[in-house]
Amino acid sequence: MSLTARTAGTAGVHYQVEAADLNAHLWRVTLTVEQPAAQQTVSLPAWIPGSYLLREFAKNLQRLAARQGSKAVNLQQLDKATWQVECVPSSPLVLTYEVYAFDNSVRTAWLDANRGFFNGTSLCLKVHGQETSPHSVELLPVASKPNWEAATGLPAYKVGKRGFGTYVASDYDELVDCPVEMGAFWSADFKAGGVPHRVVVAGAAESFDGARFTADVQKICEAEIRFWHASKGPASRTGKRTPHKSYLFMLNCVDDGYGGLEHRNSTALIASRRDLPRVGESRKTDGYVTLLGLVSHEYFHTWNVKHLRPAEFTNYDYARENYTQLLWFFEGFTSYYDDVLLRRAGVIDDTVYFKLLNKTINQVMQTPGREVQAVAQASFDAWVKYYRQDENTPNATVSYYTKGSLVALCFDLTLRAEGRTTLDDVMRALWQRCKAGPMTEADFAAVLKELGGRAFTREIAAWVHGTKELPLEELLKPFGVNVVQDPSQLQQRLGVRVTENSGIQVKTVLRGGAAEQAGIAAGDEWIGVEVAGHGWRMGKLDDLLLYAGHHKKMQVLVSRDRRLMRLELNLPASSITWRLVVRDAALVQPWLAPQT
Repeated sequence: MSLTARTAGTAGVHYQVEAADLNAHLWRVTLTVEQPAAQQTVSLPAWIPGSYLLREFAKNLQRLAARQGSKAVNLQQLDKATWQVECVPSSPLVLTYEVYAFDNSVRTAWLDANRGFFNGTSLCLKVHGQETSPHSVELLPVASKPNWEAATGLPAYKVGKRGFGTYVASDYDELVDCPVEMGAFWSADFKAGGVPHRVVVAGAAESFDGARFTADVQKICEAEIRFWHASKGPASRTGKRTPHKSYLFMLNCVDDGYGGLEHRNSTALIASRRDLPRVGESRKTDGYVTLLGLVSHEYFHTWNVKHLRPAEFTNYDYARENYTQLLWFFEGFTSYYDDVLLRRAGVIDDTVYFKLLNKTINQVMQTPGREVQAVAQASFDAWVKYYRQDENTPNATVSYYTKGSLVALCFDLTLRAEGRTTLDDVMRALWQRCKAGPMTEADFAAVLKELGGRAFTREIAAWVHGTKELPLEELLKPFGVNVVQDPSQLQQRLGVRVTENSGIQVKTVLRGGAAEQAGIAAGDEWIGVEVAGHGWRMGKLDDLLLYAGHHKKMQVLVSRDRRLMRLELNLPASSITWRLVVRDAALVQPWLAPQT
């Protein structure tokens, strides 16, 4: 909820944010607590919702000081991110500090001569005991940058034309769930579902076709609003009102980067500027389609995780891990619908959609960890596995994004084949059942039973809590999609992942593959191969087939910790990769056809 002018003016917790030093990358924050406790505790979050890793944002906080009036007051640090202040309760407490900001991602904060950005979890100390009271933040203009503007999803209180001024939040959660973008960015406005939307783009090249990008984003938003607030059938109970009164897309364009983070009425995105649409070009490159998929994914999260959310996320604990087994639903099902809704929005065709789906299927099938860890457990372990990936990650875990999206596909095709309902209606019914709030796996099972006409206990146990292969081929076939098995690329055939920038460096050795059986290890430099008495230096992995000819047994030469090793490699027969082929386009249409 937004605050009235009266309550905004009396917010008990107020932050003033200033770009203190662009070249030193320092934000300066002045926090005023009108009515502090005698022993007032403050802390900075250790993580940001949507990115499940303790990032210890307090490491960037410095020069913390406290005063009441003109008098400095005692400040004691209790742990890595918590401080206690000795206060006179009747006098306002003022805290000042700086935050170093040089992480050009969507998760933390950034400041330089070209751009400023921050999430509240990186800059805004939480005032214990006053988390649910009104908060306000004043964004000061940057004197040396008269062309800079500011943009945020926070409700405006007293804000100038360039976006600087005072914004309000109903509580601390809302404050830190509305990131801020500053700079000389490009922007455009549109409406979707009658709701004002804004796109701000930083760092784009002169070739950027903003009008085309905005038009495609608008189509995506319209399709997703129609999805969640359909006017016919079981979904009509959800009503037509979106959970947001306005929405802000913040896109940061860089030379090489990709990612997004959802917020309640905004999203922060990062992408390569090469992937943006270009003036005078009409084709959609693979990179641009990937960017539109990111837009679709984060916007879908406005409903699925920011409002309809795991019960464990009812109240965030910003100091420690918040565990849930439901990321397969909230991230995986969102990953399923991000591409489906690109198709239904008409921004891609069937060919592109099945290319995207094909890629996801092969990613999961080429991950040995799918046979080790169920997707529900992968959700719970996100804090220590998905966000802390190493050379063994593909062997030990499975992505709740990719496998979760295939679980959604299996449920959708099963429901459609049985003819009683669709996953679309299940999602909308969950929105209604949970009042757009906390959800459990039991809620999902109950709605499946209610709309599907039977219990889906077996499917949930096998697909969500089991590690056996998903029945993708048999489920796709009735919808006019066949599976063709093609030979896989050499890396998959060998069970290895390498980089070839300067020589061949082994990144990952997959469980049970020929490379592992030969004794090749992650970190090895693959130097050459000896075949039939001849030795060859390899410049890239594909040279192996050139030099091996018809031979299946050979010696490979690797360097490990500067020690040269000869290892016996048996070249296996070709492994299999999937290729989806649409046999009957008419059978696909009820599932994927664009909606109006």
